[in-house]
Amino acid sequence: MSIPSGVLLIDKPRGYTSFDVIAVLRGLLHEKRLGHTGTLDPMATGVLPVLVGKATGACDILPVDEKSYRAEFALGKTTDTQDITGTVLSESDKPVSEAEILGKLPDFRGTISQLPPMYSAVSVGGKRLYELARQGVSVERKPREITVYDLTLEAYDEKTRAGTLLVSCSKGTYIRTLINDLGDAIGVGGCMTALRRISAHGLKISDCIPLEELRASENALELASERIIPTDKLFEFYPRLNLSEAQTRMYKNGVRLDPERVRGAKEGETYRVYGSEFLGLCRVLDGEIRIVRNFW
Repeated sequence: MSIPSGVLLIDKPRGYTSFDVIAVLRGLLHEKRLGHTGTLDPMATGVLPVLVGKATGACDILPVDEKSYRAEFALGKTTDTQDITGTVLSESDKPVSEAEILGKLPDFRGTISQLPPMYSAVSVGGKRLYELARQGVSVERKPREITVYDLTLEAYDEKTRAGTLLVSCSKGTYIRTLINDLGDAIGVGGCMTALRRISAHGLKISDCIPLEELRASENALELASERIIPTDKLFEFYPRLNLSEAQTRMYKNGVRLDPERVRGAKEGETYRVYGSEFLGLCRVLDGEIRIVRNFW
């Protein structure tokens, strides 16, 4: 038995890197073609979409990059990693009211500029920033444009200055940097104490299987196969285009079909293509149906 191609949603446990999860799954599922769609820091938990088999070809063309998180924070402390695991850089005992936090949140919604932290996987001059940071080296970094679709204060204790934020954001957003910058804006500093990704690419935590549940299973391969999500679920953003049996044969042979002969095909649009099964993505361009990516 081999696991079918598709998406396996893993609830990543704390203490594992995303690559650790892939390594564990390769051993459990006896499948080399595995990849993930977004790195989670070791201290983070939650939604880690793992692409299996032919679905690994989807990694760089996902149409929806929005992700959401539940992030816990502590005000009055900054660290070199911008989370609770780092070395403390500064502390402040200044009280902070809930109203002060709420007053600053609008500044961090929408399209904003964010400076990647030194402890990150961003590459500068061929080296990962975290590698340089561990050597005590700090380099100049360029701010990146990110989008915070929603930022809500879910809970806050004025006595401990600890709370929880709900964040919905674009790919490439560092939540710990968001908290660090929010703390700086308030004037006391802040760091992230816990992080849980609750959705990614339209896929939710409720559909995830805990990694430890798979490891404890007597038949991890069978369990994972039952939980596989079809690859086309990742592309529901695009409309569907159905091909006839003859058109499917031509499409698979690389023939650029005439969109006027395919019902519903419109110039400039990207589609999910189906014959008797999901074939992949195509785009109608210059009067031809052109293959974007195959998944058959």
